[in-house]
Amino acid sequence: MPKAEHITTAISAAAVAVSLAVLLKQRRRDRRGSDAEPLEEPGSPRLSKAEAHDARLDELNTLVLERGSANTTDYRVHVLDAPRAAGRSGSTKELSLWHDVPLVAADGAPESSTPTFNFVCEIPKCTRKKFEVATNEHVTPIKQDTKKGVLREFKKGDIFFNYGCFPRTWEDPRHTSPDTGYPGDNDPLDVCEIGLRQVRTGEIRAVKVLGVLAMIDDDETDWKVVAIDAEDRWASELNDVDDVERLLPGTVGLIREWFRTYKIPDGKPPNKFAFEERCLPAAYALKVIHETHESYLELIKEGKGHEDLHVPGTGHEHLRHLRRDSSITKTLSQAPVAYDAALPARVSA
Repeated sequence: MPKAEHITTAISAAAVAVSLAVLLKQRRRDRRGSDAEPLEEPGSPRLSKAEAHDARLDELNTLVLERGSANTTDYRVHVLDAPRAAGRSGSTKELSLWHDVPLVAADGAPESSTPTFNFVCEIPKCTRKKFEVATNEHVTPIKQDTKKGVLREFKKGDIFFNYGCFPRTWEDPRHTSPDTGYPGDNDPLDVCEIGLRQVRTGEIRAVKVLGVLAMIDDDETDWKVVAIDAEDRWASELNDVDDVERLLPGTVGLIREWFRTYKIPDGKPPNKFAFEERCLPAAYALKVIHETHESYLELIKEGKGHEDLHVPGTGHEHLRHLRRDSSITKTLSQAPVAYDAALPARVSA
Protein backbone atom coordinates (compact mmCIF):
# COMPACT_ATOMS: atom_id res chain seq x y z
CA MET A 1 0.00 0.00 0.00
CA PRO A 2 1.40 3.47 -0.89
CA LYS A 3 2.48 5.70 1.97
CA ALA A 4 -0.35 8.18 1.37
CA GLU A 5 -2.94 5.41 1.71
CA HIS A 6 -1.30 4.25 4.97
CA ILE A 7 -1.65 7.77 6.35
CA THR A 8 -5.28 8.07 5.21
CA THR A 9 -6.18 4.71 6.76
CA ALA A 10 -4.49 5.66 10.04
CA ILE A 11 -6.31 8.99 10.18
CA SER A 12 -9.66 7.30 9.50
CA ALA A 13 -9.07 4.71 12.22
CA ALA A 14 -8.05 7.40 14.69
CA ALA A 15 -11.16 9.44 13.88
CA VAL A 16 -13.42 6.45 14.50
CA ALA A 17 -11.64 5.70 17.79
CA VAL A 18 -12.04 9.30 18.98
CA SER A 19 -15.71 9.32 17.99
CA LEU A 20 -16.36 6.12 19.91
CA ALA A 21 -14.51 7.41 22.96
CA VAL A 22 -16.61 10.59 23.00
CA LEU A 23 -19.85 8.65 22.56
CA LEU A 24 -18.94 6.18 25.29
CA LYS A 25 -18.03 8.99 27.67
CA GLN A 26 -21.35 10.72 26.98
CA ARG A 27 -23.26 7.48 27.51
CA ARG A 28 -21.54 6.88 30.87
CA ARG A 29 -22.31 10.44 31.94
CA ASP A 30 -25.95 10.10 30.88
CA ARG A 31 -26.27 6.79 32.69
CA ARG A 32 -24.85 8.20 35.95
CA GLY A 33 -27.40 10.99 35.75
CA SER A 34 -30.34 8.72 34.95
CA ASP A 35 -32.65 6.89 37.31
CA ALA A 36 -32.70 3.70 35.25
CA GLU A 37 -34.11 0.64 36.97
CA PRO A 38 -31.98 -2.49 37.37
CA LEU A 39 -32.53 -5.30 34.91
CA GLU A 40 -33.96 -7.68 37.48
CA GLU A 41 -36.38 -6.85 40.30
CA PRO A 42 -36.09 -8.67 43.65
CA GLY A 43 -37.97 -11.94 43.44
CA SER A 44 -38.23 -11.90 39.66
CA PRO A 45 -37.38 -15.07 37.70
CA ARG A 46 -33.70 -15.33 36.88
CA LEU A 47 -32.79 -15.08 33.22
CA SER A 48 -30.45 -17.56 31.62
CA LYS A 49 -27.10 -16.18 30.47
CA ALA A 50 -28.31 -16.06 26.86
CA GLU A 51 -31.62 -14.40 27.77
CA ALA A 52 -29.85 -11.85 29.97
CA HIS A 53 -27.58 -10.95 27.06
CA ASP A 54 -30.63 -10.33 24.88
CA ALA A 55 -32.34 -8.28 27.56
CA ARG A 56 -29.27 -6.07 27.96
CA LEU A 57 -29.23 -5.43 24.24
CA ASP A 58 -32.90 -4.50 24.58
CA GLU A 59 -31.86 -1.68 26.93
CA LEU A 60 -30.66 0.08 23.78
CA ASN A 61 -27.06 0.58 24.83
CA THR A 62 -26.06 0.96 21.22
CA LEU A 63 -24.13 3.54 19.24
CA VAL A 64 -24.96 4.59 15.69
CA LEU A 65 -21.89 4.86 13.46
CA GLU A 66 -21.99 6.38 9.98
CA ARG A 67 -19.48 5.26 7.35
CA GLY A 68 -18.93 6.74 3.92
CA SER A 69 -20.16 10.09 2.66
CA ALA A 70 -23.82 11.02 2.90
CA ASN A 71 -25.70 11.18 -0.40
CA THR A 72 -23.41 8.58 -2.01
CA THR A 73 -23.87 4.89 -2.74
CA ASP A 74 -21.07 4.10 -0.26
CA TYR A 75 -22.90 5.60 2.73
CA ARG A 76 -23.81 3.08 5.45
CA VAL A 77 -25.30 3.31 8.94
CA HIS A 78 -23.90 0.73 11.37
CA VAL A 79 -24.89 0.00 14.96
CA LEU A 80 -22.45 -0.95 17.72
CA ASP A 81 -23.15 -2.68 21.02
CA ALA A 82 -21.32 -0.59 23.63
CA PRO A 83 -21.30 -2.59 26.90
CA ARG A 84 -19.04 -0.16 28.74
CA ALA A 85 -21.54 2.64 28.13
CA ALA A 86 -24.02 0.56 30.13
CA GLY A 87 -21.57 -0.26 32.90
CA ARG A 88 -21.01 -3.78 31.54
CA SER A 89 -17.73 -5.45 30.81
CA GLY A 90 -16.75 -6.38 27.30
CA SER A 91 -15.58 -4.80 24.10
CA THR A 92 -17.57 -2.78 21.59
CA LYS A 93 -18.99 -5.01 18.84
CA GLU A 94 -20.72 -4.26 15.58
CA LEU A 95 -24.27 -5.58 15.43
CA SER A 96 -26.29 -6.86 12.52
CA LEU A 97 -29.55 -4.91 12.64
CA TRP A 98 -31.34 -7.91 11.18
CA HIS A 99 -29.71 -10.82 13.01
CA ASP A 100 -28.21 -9.56 16.29
CA VAL A 101 -30.90 -7.23 17.64
CA PRO A 102 -33.55 -9.17 19.58
CA LEU A 103 -37.11 -9.06 18.28
CA VAL A 104 -38.74 -8.88 21.71
CA ALA A 105 -37.81 -5.92 23.91
CA ALA A 106 -36.77 -6.28 27.55
CA ASP A 107 -40.29 -5.80 28.95
CA GLY A 108 -41.94 -7.77 26.18
CA ALA A 109 -42.64 -10.98 28.10
CA PRO A 110 -46.13 -12.53 27.82
CA GLU A 111 -46.98 -11.62 31.42
CA SER A 112 -46.46 -7.95 30.59
CA SER A 113 -49.68 -6.01 30.00
CA THR A 114 -47.96 -4.12 27.19
CA PRO A 115 -45.59 -6.43 25.29
CA THR A 116 -43.06 -4.46 23.27
CA PHE A 117 -40.78 -5.19 20.33
CA ASN A 118 -37.55 -3.66 19.07
CA PHE A 119 -38.15 -1.34 16.14
CA VAL A 120 -35.20 -0.58 13.85
CA CYS A 121 -35.73 2.83 12.26
CA GLU A 122 -34.72 3.09 8.62
CA ILE A 123 -36.51 6.27 7.47
CA PRO A 124 -37.19 9.04 10.02
CA LYS A 125 -40.51 10.86 9.83
CA CYS A 126 -40.53 14.12 7.83
CA THR A 127 -37.80 12.81 5.47
CA ARG A 128 -37.89 11.15 2.05
CA LYS A 129 -34.57 9.36 1.44
CA LYS A 130 -35.34 5.67 0.97
CA PHE A 131 -33.09 3.98 3.52
CA GLU A 132 -33.35 0.23 4.17
CA VAL A 133 -31.54 -2.58 5.95
CA ALA A 134 -29.10 -4.08 3.44
CA THR A 135 -30.10 -7.72 3.93
CA ASN A 136 -27.58 -8.87 1.32
CA GLU A 137 -24.51 -7.30 2.98
CA HIS A 138 -22.26 -8.46 5.81
CA VAL A 139 -23.60 -7.24 9.21
CA THR A 140 -26.63 -5.90 7.28
CA PRO A 141 -26.14 -2.14 7.81
CA ILE A 142 -28.61 0.47 6.58
CA LYS A 143 -28.06 1.95 3.14
CA GLN A 144 -29.93 4.26 0.80
CA ASP A 145 -31.70 2.23 -1.85
CA THR A 146 -30.70 2.68 -5.48
CA LYS A 147 -32.27 2.08 -8.87
CA LYS A 148 -29.95 1.81 -11.85
CA GLY A 149 -27.18 3.33 -9.73
CA VAL A 150 -29.24 6.37 -8.69
CA LEU A 151 -30.06 7.01 -5.02
CA ARG A 152 -33.78 6.71 -4.38
CA GLU A 153 -36.14 9.09 -2.61
CA PHE A 154 -39.91 9.10 -2.24
CA LYS A 155 -41.13 11.21 -5.15
CA LYS A 156 -44.43 11.54 -3.32
CA GLY A 157 -42.70 13.65 -0.66
CA ASP A 158 -41.73 13.31 2.99
CA ILE A 159 -43.08 10.35 4.94
CA PHE A 160 -45.08 11.44 8.01
CA PHE A 161 -44.25 8.52 10.34
CA ASN A 162 -41.06 6.74 11.37
CA TYR A 163 -40.60 3.75 9.09
CA GLY A 164 -38.49 0.68 9.63
CA CYS A 165 -38.66 -3.01 10.47
CA PHE A 166 -38.64 -5.66 13.15
CA PRO A 167 -35.36 -7.61 13.43
CA ARG A 168 -35.35 -11.40 13.20
CA THR A 169 -38.41 -11.48 10.93
CA TRP A 170 -38.69 -12.40 7.25
CA GLU A 171 -41.55 -12.39 4.76
CA ASP A 172 -40.80 -15.61 2.89
CA PRO A 173 -41.27 -15.27 -0.89
CA ARG A 174 -41.61 -19.05 -1.16
CA HIS A 175 -44.63 -19.11 1.14
CA THR A 176 -48.06 -17.98 -0.03
CA SER A 177 -50.06 -16.43 2.78
CA PRO A 178 -53.35 -18.29 3.27
CA ASP A 179 -54.87 -14.98 4.38
CA THR A 180 -53.92 -12.86 1.37
CA GLY A 181 -53.19 -15.38 -1.37
CA TYR A 182 -49.81 -13.81 -2.15
CA PRO A 183 -46.20 -14.72 -1.19
CA GLY A 184 -43.91 -12.63 1.01
CA ASP A 185 -41.68 -9.84 -0.31
CA ASN A 186 -38.30 -11.26 0.86
CA ASP A 187 -37.76 -8.51 3.47
CA PRO A 188 -38.01 -8.12 7.24
CA LEU A 189 -41.46 -7.18 8.55
CA ASP A 190 -42.19 -3.46 7.97
CA VAL A 191 -43.24 -1.16 10.82
CA CYS A 192 -44.91 2.28 10.82
CA GLU A 193 -44.18 4.02 14.14
CA ILE A 194 -46.70 6.84 14.74
CA GLY A 195 -45.18 8.55 17.79
CA LEU A 196 -44.47 12.27 18.11
CA ARG A 197 -40.67 11.95 18.14
CA GLN A 198 -38.52 11.75 15.02
CA VAL A 199 -36.41 8.59 15.35
CA ARG A 200 -32.92 8.59 13.88
CA THR A 201 -31.86 6.18 11.13
CA GLY A 202 -30.30 3.16 12.86
CA GLU A 203 -31.90 3.94 16.20
CA ILE A 204 -33.62 1.07 18.02
CA ARG A 205 -36.78 1.79 20.01
CA ALA A 206 -39.15 -0.42 21.99
CA VAL A 207 -42.64 -0.12 20.49
CA LYS A 208 -46.18 -1.27 21.26
CA VAL A 209 -47.97 -3.07 18.44
CA LEU A 210 -51.38 -1.60 17.59
CA GLY A 211 -52.49 -3.24 14.34
CA VAL A 212 -51.46 -4.31 10.86
CA LEU A 213 -52.35 -3.53 7.24
CA ALA A 214 -52.14 -6.25 4.58
CA MET A 215 -50.70 -4.40 1.58
CA ILE A 216 -50.33 -6.15 -1.78
CA ASP A 217 -47.41 -4.73 -3.77
CA ASP A 218 -46.40 -6.23 -7.14
CA ASP A 219 -48.35 -9.40 -6.29
CA GLU A 220 -46.49 -9.82 -2.98
CA THR A 221 -47.75 -9.64 0.58
CA ASP A 222 -46.13 -6.66 2.30
CA TRP A 223 -47.49 -6.39 5.84
CA LYS A 224 -47.33 -2.96 7.50
CA VAL A 225 -47.41 -3.14 11.30
CA VAL A 226 -48.74 0.00 13.00
CA ALA A 227 -46.94 0.67 16.29
CA ILE A 228 -46.03 3.43 18.73
CA ASP A 229 -42.89 4.16 20.74
CA ALA A 230 -43.39 2.74 24.24
CA GLU A 231 -42.18 6.06 25.71
CA ASP A 232 -44.43 8.26 23.57
CA ARG A 233 -46.94 10.61 25.16
CA TRP A 234 -49.80 8.56 23.66
CA ALA A 235 -48.41 5.10 24.41
CA SER A 236 -50.28 4.55 27.67
CA GLU A 237 -53.61 5.30 25.96
CA LEU A 238 -53.11 3.29 22.78
CA ASN A 239 -53.40 -0.49 22.97
CA ASP A 240 -55.16 -1.40 19.73
CA VAL A 241 -56.14 0.03 16.37
CA ASP A 242 -59.54 1.09 17.75
CA ASP A 243 -57.75 3.35 20.23
CA VAL A 244 -55.82 4.94 17.36
CA GLU A 245 -59.05 5.62 15.47
CA ARG A 246 -60.63 7.11 18.59
CA LEU A 247 -57.77 9.30 19.84
CA LEU A 248 -55.82 9.97 16.64
CA PRO A 249 -58.57 9.79 14.01
CA GLY A 250 -57.41 9.60 10.43
CA THR A 251 -53.90 8.34 11.21
CA VAL A 252 -54.39 4.80 9.92
CA GLY A 253 -56.24 6.07 6.85
CA LEU A 254 -53.37 8.40 6.01
CA ILE A 255 -50.84 5.56 6.35
CA ARG A 256 -52.93 3.42 4.03
CA GLU A 257 -53.24 6.22 1.48
CA TRP A 258 -49.50 6.89 1.64
CA PHE A 259 -48.69 3.31 0.70
CA ARG A 260 -51.50 3.10 -1.82
CA THR A 261 -50.23 6.08 -3.81
CA TYR A 262 -46.50 6.46 -3.14
CA LYS A 263 -45.46 4.63 -6.33
CA ILE A 264 -47.79 6.55 -8.64
CA PRO A 265 -45.19 9.33 -9.26
CA ASP A 266 -42.91 6.53 -10.58
CA GLY A 267 -45.53 5.61 -13.16
CA LYS A 268 -46.80 2.54 -11.29
CA PRO A 269 -50.42 1.69 -10.40
CA PRO A 270 -51.81 2.14 -6.87
CA ASN A 271 -51.14 -0.61 -4.36
CA LYS A 272 -54.00 -2.71 -2.99
CA PHE A 273 -54.92 -4.01 0.46
CA ALA A 274 -56.50 -7.25 1.62
CA PHE A 275 -59.32 -7.51 4.18
CA GLU A 276 -61.28 -4.76 2.40
CA GLU A 277 -58.45 -2.40 3.37
CA ARG A 278 -59.15 -2.74 7.10
CA CYS A 279 -56.38 -2.34 9.63
CA LEU A 280 -56.49 -5.57 11.62
CA PRO A 281 -56.18 -5.51 15.43
CA ALA A 282 -53.08 -5.91 17.56
CA ALA A 283 -53.80 -9.59 18.25
CA TYR A 284 -53.72 -10.31 14.51
CA ALA A 285 -50.51 -8.31 14.15
CA LEU A 286 -48.93 -10.48 16.86
CA LYS A 287 -49.77 -13.55 14.79
CA VAL A 288 -48.09 -11.97 11.75
CA ILE A 289 -45.02 -11.20 13.86
CA HIS A 290 -44.85 -14.80 15.06
CA GLU A 291 -45.29 -16.19 11.53
CA THR A 292 -42.56 -13.98 10.06
CA HIS A 293 -40.26 -14.84 12.96
CA GLU A 294 -40.86 -18.54 12.28
CA SER A 295 -40.00 -17.93 8.62
CA TYR A 296 -36.82 -16.20 9.77
CA LEU A 297 -35.90 -19.22 11.90
CA GLU A 298 -36.32 -21.50 8.89
CA LEU A 299 -34.08 -19.19 6.87
CA ILE A 300 -31.38 -19.33 9.55
CA LYS A 301 -31.59 -23.12 9.79
CA GLU A 302 -31.07 -23.36 6.04
CA GLY A 303 -27.97 -21.20 6.40
CA LYS A 304 -26.14 -20.09 3.32
CA GLY A 305 -27.43 -20.65 -0.18
CA HIS A 306 -29.51 -17.49 -0.51
CA GLU A 307 -27.51 -15.36 -2.91
CA ASP A 308 -29.63 -12.26 -2.35
CA LEU A 309 -29.47 -12.45 1.47
CA HIS A 310 -26.69 -12.45 4.06
CA VAL A 311 -27.56 -15.40 6.27
CA PRO A 312 -25.03 -16.16 9.03
CA GLY A 313 -26.25 -19.68 9.78
CA THR A 314 -26.82 -21.36 13.14
CA GLY A 315 -23.20 -21.01 14.25
CA HIS A 316 -23.44 -17.22 14.44
CA GLU A 317 -22.62 -15.98 17.95
CA HIS A 318 -25.78 -14.07 18.79
CA LEU A 319 -28.22 -16.54 17.27
CA ARG A 320 -28.00 -18.74 20.35
CA HIS A 321 -30.29 -16.15 21.97
CA LEU A 322 -33.19 -16.81 19.59
CA ARG A 323 -34.96 -19.04 22.12
CA ARG A 324 -36.36 -16.08 24.05
CA ASP A 325 -37.78 -14.40 20.94
CA SER A 326 -39.33 -17.66 19.76
CA SER A 327 -41.02 -18.63 23.02
CA ILE A 328 -42.44 -15.16 23.69
CA THR A 329 -43.76 -14.51 20.18
CA LYS A 330 -45.39 -17.96 20.15
CA THR A 331 -47.19 -17.26 23.43
CA LEU A 332 -48.32 -13.81 22.33
CA SER A 333 -49.62 -15.13 19.00
CA GLN A 334 -52.06 -17.48 20.74
CA ALA A 335 -54.32 -14.66 21.92
CA PRO A 336 -57.79 -14.76 20.30
CA VAL A 337 -58.31 -12.32 17.43
CA ALA A 338 -61.48 -10.23 17.56
CA TYR A 339 -62.48 -9.02 14.12
CA ASP A 340 -65.27 -9.58 11.63
CA ALA A 341 -64.84 -13.21 10.58
CA ALA A 342 -66.98 -12.54 7.51
CA LEU A 343 -64.45 -10.02 6.25
CA PRO A 344 -62.91 -11.35 3.03
CA ALA A 345 -59.14 -11.74 3.28
CA ARG A 346 -58.32 -11.82 -0.41
CA VAL A 347 -58.02 -8.72 -2.53
CA SER A 348 -61.01 -8.38 -4.80
CA ALA A 349 -60.28 -8.41 -8.52
